Amino acid sequence: MHQRRHGNSPTSGAGLIAQTNRQKPTRIEPRAKTRLSGKVKLVKRKLIASSIVVATLIVGVSSLLFAQRQRTSASAASDVGNYVPASDAIAVVNVKRMLNETMPMILGGDPAKLAQANAEVDKFKTKTGIDPRSFDRVVFGMRYTYPTPKTTKIESVAIAHGTFNANGLASAVRLAANGKSREEKYRGANIIIVNINDQMKVLGLFDMHITDLAVCALDENSLALGTPENVKAAIDAGKRGRAPADLIALATRDPNAVAGFGANLSGPLLGKLDVGNDTLAKDVSSIKQAYGSVGSTQSDVIMMLVARTDSADAAKNLGDTVEGLRQLGSMFIGRMAPPRKALAESALNNLKVTTRGNELEIRTQVAAANLAALMK
Repeated sequence: MHQRRHGNSPTSGAGLIAQTNRQKPTRIEPRAKTRLSGKVKLVKRKLIASSIVVATLIVGVSSLLFAQRQRTSASAASDVGNYVPASDAIAVVNVKRMLNETMPMILGGDPAKLAQANAEVDKFKTKTGIDPRSFDRVVFGMRYTYPTPKTTKIESVAIAHGTFNANGLASAVRLAANGKSREEKYRGANIIIVNINDQMKVLGLFDMHITDLAVCALDENSLALGTPENVKAAIDAGKRGRAPADLIALATRDPNAVAGFGANLSGPLLGKLDVGNDTLAKDVSSIKQAYGSVGSTQSDVIMMLVARTDSADAAKNLGDTVEGLRQLGSMFIGRMAPPRKALAESALNNLKVTTRGNELEIRTQVAAANLAALMK
């Protein structure tokens, strides 16, 4: 919905990890020994988050704070790609369940934080005229660009589907803008551009600065939200959409998930990650795609990430790397404050990893109530 610039690594959305302890020590000891010194250096330099696997755990826990009841999603994968332009990554969020089930489950033990999250949803409505509670599903299409050799920029657009009347909602946007809006015509569609210029938590959870927000009614029950350029790309994509079918399939692989994603990880993107260790950099560069989802039991949030590499050997090596990072992580948990310490311990204790061919599947689960410690 907006553009962010980052120095050496892109913001991505989402994911999670897991680990099994099935490797035989005699088999990995020589490799682990050389990796350990590099990983300690990595931790000291505070670059551990640059690793795709670890970054996905952190981002997945903090930004994909979505759990779900085990039931079949009402959204059919066949229409998920509607209006989504050509993208490098796709994320699908069931907004109804996230706001009505997940957020109350995570924040139910902290009434102040739950009230704050609901207030942020109301603030978004007041500022934009758009009520996120009227959305059934939001599909995010993201594209990577590289304006400079050391900069990655993520262009994104949100396609919101719901039971609202999109044209009526567009009128509400004009009223909420209170004169701070302009309109553009593009291929027969009317784009409303509102000057927000404020720090907001979209859907009550995602903290971002919004400058200009473009809104366009695509059909009776669909809206495009983002920058003017990215909303125009959604109009160009049309109802059939232009997003890669394989990414849509990855993002909707779990029909019961409240949130799912699929992403291509290109050479230029991974090349900008400074992981501070040549061996680790080689492992990370072998990842070609990543996908995952978030689900729950009655009390726990279950998170899954799959890294699809270029070979079975690369997947095995990546698994060894995760094991080394897991062992290092346990050394630093003791320094954390109690709420985050409990969350980190639970995530590490439940880490499980499975290698299947060229894919490394990583899972973990934590108590939903513990996730409240991540929200400010």
